[in-house]
Amino acid sequence: MEIRHLSDQFSASPYRFTHARRTAQTPTISRYSPVIAKIGGSRPDKLDPQSRNRMFILGMGFVGQFFAQQLHNQDWVVSGTCTSLLKKKELEEKGFDVYLFNANEPELLILDTMKDYSHLLVSIPPVKGIGDPMLQHEELLRSTLMGGDLQWLSYLSSTGVYGDCGGAWVDEDYPTSPTNELAKLRLAAEEGWLNLGHDLGLSSHVFRLGGIYGPDRSAVDTIIKQASLSESQKMRGSKQYTSRIHVDDICQVLKASVRTPSSRNIYNIVDDDPAPREEVFAYAWDLVEKKWPGRLEQNLSPQKVEQFNEKRRPRGEKRVSNARMKRELGVKLIHPGYKSGLQSIIEQMEKPYQSI
Repeated sequence: MEIRHLSDQFSASPYRFTHARRTAQTPTISRYSPVIAKIGGSRPDKLDPQSRNRMFILGMGFVGQFFAQQLHNQDWVVSGTCTSLLKKKELEEKGFDVYLFNANEPELLILDTMKDYSHLLVSIPPVKGIGDPMLQHEELLRSTLMGGDLQWLSYLSSTGVYGDCGGAWVDEDYPTSPTNELAKLRLAAEEGWLNLGHDLGLSSHVFRLGGIYGPDRSAVDTIIKQASLSESQKMRGSKQYTSRIHVDDICQVLKASVRTPSSRNIYNIVDDDPAPREEVFAYAWDLVEKKWPGRLEQNLSPQKVEQFNEKRRPRGEKRVSNARMKRELGVKLIHPGYKSGLQSIIEQMEKPYQSI
């Protein structure tokens, strides 16, 4: 398989689809309406049209913040949304223009700002009983963004849309069969954002992410913090195969998508090793023990040790292929497996958390 390497110099591609744009209809406002309002004022001054690299991130969570920081370091103009005043302050201190997002209010003051950006990344999960909060106003989005500066639109989804495939290898053409409400809403959101991007004539993509990990969010961190396993971690513990991806690799895939125009719409973003959670936590435990010998046994309660070492009857689930990502986007993974990713995380730690 041929794998192309991205150059160190990253810049946005001027590529833009030339699909004819559809005339927008009069929007209908739903009772489930998002508000994205900048605290302390209205819409900021219009961006400099000469600044080609302008990214707006709907949902500056774990992935959004890492991606924003990398782009910011490469002289992009980056803005986005968050859901709390505390997070807004933290992000503004890092140099980002941030807007509060509330999925239950009827104002959409930010749309005029979004249309001045060249790139839009959507990293907002669906809401149970509602779906994608932004797509509740699809016609309003379409009519407002029509004729703006947007060239590229990407939606971060999940490999959960495939459902349980009995341990089979699945690629992007494998039939989707989501088994829970959120996965079904994810799949609906994928279609909604792709349709919107198509109507606007944008380069549009869906990225189906495996389990996301990185600094402060990994098996190493869970063990060191003596944290209880999340419900999703407990569920993954019963799977024979689990797909995952380091946040650094997610960011390089997104940048490759901007740089390398592609006719494909959907990409699986996972590493090469769909190892079970039990194996990953055992390796993380060994890493912590080697770096801080004896600290775990001295400080972890018997209940915690049992929780991390607990064995469950494995289920098949699925093994997710990343061949299209490598082939078409020219990506060579920084962390092709969990061992490389966890090693990089623990190497950045100078000392364990106070709880140990």
